[in-house]
Amino acid sequence: MRHGGSVLPSPRLLLRGHGDERRREGRSVSIDLQGEPALRVSITDAVSERDRVLFTVCTKTILPAFKNSKVCVSRQHEDFVWLHDSYVENGTYAGFIIPPAPLRPDFSASRDKLHRLGQSEGTMTKEEFSRMKQEVEAEYLVVFKKTVAMHEGFLVRLATHPVLSQDSNLQVFLEYTHELNVRGKNKKEMLGGFFRNVVKSADELVVSGVEDIDEFMEHEKVFLVDYHLRIKDATTKADKMTKAHKNIAEDYLHISASFTSLATQDSRNLSKLYLCIADVLEKTRKLEGRAASDQDLKLSDLFRYYMKDSQAAKDLLYRRTRALVDYENANKALDRARTRNKDVAATESQQQTSLQRFEKLSSTGKQELKDFRCRRVLAFRKGLVELTELQLKHCKANLQVLQICLGQIQDAN
Repeated sequence: MRHGGSVLPSPRLLLRGHGDERRREGRSVSIDLQGEPALRVSITDAVSERDRVLFTVCTKTILPAFKNSKVCVSRQHEDFVWLHDSYVENGTYAGFIIPPAPLRPDFSASRDKLHRLGQSEGTMTKEEFSRMKQEVEAEYLVVFKKTVAMHEGFLVRLATHPVLSQDSNLQVFLEYTHELNVRGKNKKEMLGGFFRNVVKSADELVVSGVEDIDEFMEHEKVFLVDYHLRIKDATTKADKMTKAHKNIAEDYLHISASFTSLATQDSRNLSKLYLCIADVLEKTRKLEGRAASDQDLKLSDLFRYYMKDSQAAKDLLYRRTRALVDYENANKALDRARTRNKDVAATESQQQTSLQRFEKLSSTGKQELKDFRCRRVLAFRKGLVELTELQLKHCKANLQVLQICLGQIQDAN
């Protein structure tokens, strides 16, 4: 799998907000596929502009519903949100865990840093300005890489699901070669969505006290509530840790620049020592920055994704519990109808409909929750192993840098 382009936006282009970023590099997908999938989706190219990111989504398939076996289309973030919402709003998928929508691309922090850097260019040495520019551009690249990975992961989840992959909206998303022209929600729709969420939250409190007749589902409900809170807390702490590492890397940058400045003002012997220390700090800064990026990609993002995915699993359980309550209410309504001998046929039909919905949600939901358990265990094992390997690599590199520095200091003496 490849990601398009190789040109980094210059700082001044970014300051104007017209950065054109492309990348083309190999990387593995977080979901392991067995054999050749019937529907394979990847983002092969992405271009960052001021107010949007355009993703080139390429599809290879053997499904007869598709007109072409290979097709590439251009999509933006709003199209992904539309696709996610189409699944959530479709009652057919009430018994499934809908993959969480990717976060909106946000490069404002990097652009603000470049803007401030451009304003203070005259107060820095050329070397210090160059280093800080590289630091911000590296941060920009990390955010861009995360953005592409999140959007691609969303599509891969849908494409590899035996039921969700058959949705007609997904086919339109993947195959329609023109712009989808998806309209963002206006204020009235956003306000309506807010009130629906408030009502849903209140209803969740009402149905949360309903004891489930299925021991497996009751156990999953208790587990997911606790799991979601714990992983939310872990996400916050992982973000703080990543931020601390980034701050350390930034401090190394300033200290290194200070030693470089001292080297031009002191004696020859001390000058060599200062330059040696500055070089070590600069190399350590790069390693610390890479370590922070790795922790962000392999740990923080992993926590963040499964925080959202566990919420999607909780939503599934809420829909099932709501169906259970509806079925119990339908039973009560049927009892009242039989007592009054009025509208018995209609209430029996409603009771049967409620029962069928509840049984369907129970059947599909149980399998979805089992898949969720297996998926998260494999994902965490893979992510933590990769993070550990990268940390060991950075530690070895850092040790090597320090050994070389000690050797240079001994030679200087």
